[in-house]
Amino acid sequence: MKFPKVIRTYCPRCNAHTVHSVSVYHHGKRRSLAEGQRRYERKCKGYGSSRKPKQKRFAKITKKVTVKLQCRTCGYIQLRTIGRLKRFELVEVKK
Repeated sequence: MKFPKVIRTYCPRCNAHTVHSVSVYHHGKRRSLAEGQRRYERKCKGYGSSRKPKQKRFAKITKKVTVKLQCRTCGYIQLRTIGRLKRFELVEVKK
């Protein structure tokens, strides 16, 4: 899917439709000392380092793409999930 690098959409902080710059969201590195991560590692200990048996066949071959929208007037960042896509590409829109 081709998606524009700049879109005009609603900004909750400006309370108006403004121009937003678009980029693909990538999650950060997990903190090993965070409480949730320690809880997850404790849960994983029981079944050979995974909490459930490994799945043999995988039905899903795509990931859900999350887009990061940043308002150009106030700098407010909002995330928007687009859905499952095999290919995602940001393109310049010619006018």
